[in-house]
Amino acid sequence: MPAHKKAKRKTARKSPARSTSTTRRRRGASKRTAKRWSQRVTKESNALDLKRGVFKQTSAKKIASSLKQSAEHSARRKSGAYRSALSMLTFYINRAGKALPKTERSRLDRAKVELKHQFGRD
Repeated sequence: MPAHKKAKRKTARKSPARSTSTTRRRRGASKRTAKRWSQRVTKESNALDLKRGVFKQTSAKKIASSLKQSAEHSARRKSGAYRSALSMLTFYINRAGKALPKTERSRLDRAKVELKHQFGRD
């Protein structure tokens, strides 16, 4: 058999293998992004530009003031500043679910009350 025919066979075999491995990567990548969509929303929200680690701060007042500042300075939000800030805080609490420690959950609940107070909605 001539050498050029063997070369064609080898390249023909590589093409399907590449497409299969690409398909596998795509499937795996979509699972990864689907699994962490809430993390992406928190980081890259279309409504608020949050400061890094805002929900990990030690004080409920600091969390509320940071959310308030982010909401007031955002030009991309669709509703009022108070509603945007409160919905982002509620979103974070809901997505954390049972994995959120009780101390952190209570701090975030206090931040809700503080946020209401800072916006004058007592």
